[in-house]
Amino acid sequence: MQYREFVDNIKVSALGYGCMRFKTVGEDNHIDEELTVKELRRAIESGVNYIDTAFGYHGGKSEVVVGKALADGWREKVYLADKLPVWMVEKEEDFERLFETQLSRLGTDHIDFYLLHALNGKSFEDKVLKFGLIDKMRQLKESGRVSYIGFSFHDSNEVFHKIVDAYDCADFCQIQYNYIDTNNQAGTEGLEYAASKGLGVVIMEPLLGGSLANLPDNVRAALPKDANPVQIALDYLWSRPEVGVVLSGMTLPEQLDQNLRFADESKIGKLTQDELDALVRAKAIRDGNMLVPCTGCEYCMPCPAGIDIPGTFRIYNKTAPSLGLDPRAEYDALEVKPDSCLECGKCEEICPQHIKIRDMMKAVTEAFAEK
Repeated sequence: MQYREFVDNIKVSALGYGCMRFKTVGEDNHIDEELTVKELRRAIESGVNYIDTAFGYHGGKSEVVVGKALADGWREKVYLADKLPVWMVEKEEDFERLFETQLSRLGTDHIDFYLLHALNGKSFEDKVLKFGLIDKMRQLKESGRVSYIGFSFHDSNEVFHKIVDAYDCADFCQIQYNYIDTNNQAGTEGLEYAASKGLGVVIMEPLLGGSLANLPDNVRAALPKDANPVQIALDYLWSRPEVGVVLSGMTLPEQLDQNLRFADESKIGKLTQDELDALVRAKAIRDGNMLVPCTGCEYCMPCPAGIDIPGTFRIYNKTAPSLGLDPRAEYDALEVKPDSCLECGKCEEICPQHIKIRDMMKAVTEAFAEK
C-alpha cells in the first residue's frame, strides 16, 4: 500500500474504503454482513487505513456493519470517517442527537474525520448557517470526540469556493472528481483551491458509480490500447499531488483485489502526457454519450411511486445515438415505468448531481414512446 500526506502530516492509504456500496442479498437487499466484515478486515490487513461511511448509507445499516467490522481491536488500526446528515437537522438539538446515534451504531467513542454531508448552496444557507453547525463542529473537535472536521460537497465551483472560505476551521473536504468531472461540481479548479487553502482532499466517485469501469466501446477505444479502464481512471487521481485518499465503494472481493494492486502501483505524476491526452479524448466522447449524469448512488431511492430511478436512467443513457444500442427490452422489463412519477420532488431534493428528475422521467417516457 502506498501512503499519502493528509492533514497534520497524517499518512493515509492511497485507497480508502467507501461503505456505500456493500454487497446486498435477499429480497430486502440487506447487507451481506459476513462477507462485508471479512472484506473490510482484509482491506485493513492489506494496508487500507481510511474507512468512510455515513448516517444514511444502506438505510442506516452501513454504520452498524462498519462498527461490527471494527470491533475486537480493528478500530485502532484505521481512521474512521462519518458524516452528519445536515438535511435531517430541524433544530439545534438534532446535531448532538444524530452524532450520538452514529457513535452508538459504530460502537466507538470518537470519530477521526467528521463531515457535514453533501453540502450545496441551499443546505449551507438553510441548515449550516441557520443552525450554527460550523460552531458545533468546532466544539465537537475541541471536545475530543472528533479529531478533524470537514464537509463533502455537491454543487457548483462557485458555491464550493464560498463554503471553503466560510468554513475556515475545516481541516479537509470531500469532492466528486474524476477525469470526466474536471469542469463539473468543484472540478479541477476546486481541487486546487482546496489544496491551496491547506485542506486535505478526499476523492469520491472516482469511477462515477462504476461507469468508468464499464466503458462503451467508443470511449474505450480512445484509451491507450493496453490500458485498464479502472487503473487509468484511478491513476489520473493518484497522479495529482493535491489528492489525499481516493475512496472506492467496493462491492465484491475481486474489486478489492484489483484496487489494492492498483493502489500499490500508484504514485504522483505517474501518467504520461499521452495518457492524459487520451483521457481528454475519452471524456469528450463519453460526454456525447450521456443523456443524464446519474452515478447510480441511489440517494433518490426508494421512490414513493416505486420507480427504479437509477435503473431507468441507466437504460435511457443507452439510447444515445452515438452508442447504436436498442435497450427497448430492458425498458419493457421495468416493473414501474417512468410515467408513474408522482412529481413529488423528494428525489430532486437529495440528488447529489442536481438532476431534474421529474423532467427527465417525462423525457424517458417520450423517448420510448417515439421508439
